[in-house]
Amino acid sequence: MNSDQTLDANVAEQAGADGTPLRVTATPAALALIDELRSEYGPVMFHQSGGCCDGSSPMCYPVGDFLVSDGDVRLGTVGGAEFFISRSQFEVWKHTHLLLDVVPGRGGMFSLENGREKRFHIRSRLFSDAENRALEGACKL
Repeated sequence: MNSDQTLDANVAEQAGADGTPLRVTATPAALALIDELRSEYGPVMFHQSGGCCDGSSPMCYPVGDFLVSDGDVRLGTVGGAEFFISRSQFEVWKHTHLLLDVVPGRGGMFSLENGREKRFHIRSRLFSDAENRALEGACKL
């Protein structure tokens, strides 16, 4: 299964075709919103920073509008959109699987879903011991 396919948040092992656990996946609602945004804006990407006000809401941008740097880590792709996290936040969340979902509300001021009365939201679970062992060395800092 690749990272563009929908996975159930309750599945213990969520792995790519090579067996490596995926760090980020998406619900059907998130995949539908990504498609909606892509049809309007073209290719999109996500960034999850560790700022005090960001909480569990990742920001969605048109590709090229947010410049990733050495201070960011690429977690994978969801719905064909690359997903990045700030390096400092990755250090805190590196043992955590992220599930991109959609909930009612307003998106971040600069996030593309703003004004649609729904927003992206991160749900999470800790990786199992086996998943952590399989991920050792992935996303090196």
